[in-house]
Amino acid sequence: MRPLQPVQPVQPVQPVQQRAWLADPYADALRTGRGPLFLRRADGWLLPLEVERWCAEADRADMSVLGRCEGSVLDIGCGPGRLVAGLAALGHRVLGIDVSPAAVDRTTREGGTALCRSVFETLPGEGRWGTALLVDGNIGIGGDPRALLLRAAQLVARDGLLLVEAAPVEVDERVLVRVDDGRGGSGAEDFPWARVGVQAALGHARATGWTGAGAWQEQGRRFVALRRTPQRRQP
Repeated sequence: MRPLQPVQPVQPVQPVQQRAWLADPYADALRTGRGPLFLRRADGWLLPLEVERWCAEADRADMSVLGRCEGSVLDIGCGPGRLVAGLAALGHRVLGIDVSPAAVDRTTREGGTALCRSVFETLPGEGRWGTALLVDGNIGIGGDPRALLLRAAQLVARDGLLLVEAAPVEVDERVLVRVDDGRGGSGAEDFPWARVGVQAALGHARATGWTGAGAWQEQGRRFVALRRTPQRRQP
C-alpha cells in the first residue's frame, strides 16, 4: 500500500471567499430554487451553475455517489441539501457544511443537519468521518485542489473515503470568478476557484496522499473515489 503523505497545516479560507457566496444572486437563486446562475471569469466566460438540479431531489447520478458512501458522511459545500437528505434517507449520519446562510437555511428547513462554516474552519468529528463529499464542482473550493485535498485528509478517518465530482472535460485550471445571474446582477468580489477533470483530480490526489479507488460516469457527470491509505506500521 502507498504510505500516507504528511498532512500539512491548511490555511483558513480567506474572508473574501466566504463573502462571495453571500452575494444576492446566489442567495436569491437558492431561496427560489431557480437560475440562471453562473460563475463568471474576468474575460466574460460563464460557467453555468445547475440551481434547479441542486434544489431538486437526488437524481440517478447523485445516487451513484450516495450508494458508495461508507459510515458517517460530511458533505462539503452542501448547498440546499439534497445530498444530505438523500444520505439521511439511506440511514447515514450526515452533516452538511456551507458558507452560505441561504444554503444552510434551506438544508435545515428540509430536515437536514448543516452548519454555516468553511471547510477550512474547525469542524465536528475531524479525523473520524467515514466519507467526505466534494460534489457539484466543489473540488474548486478555495482555488487550490491540493490544499483542499490535504484538508479533506484531516477530516476523514485513516482509511476514509473521499468522493469527488470532476469536470466533464479534462481541465486543470485555477481562476478568479464571481457569482453572476446573467442579467446584470453579480457578486461584489472576485474569488479563487478551480476546475479539474478526472486525470487532474487523480494527479492532485496522488500528490496529497490519496489513492484512486475507482472512477465512473453517470448522466454525463464524472466522479472519482479516493481512499486515504493508512501507513504501514514498521515491524
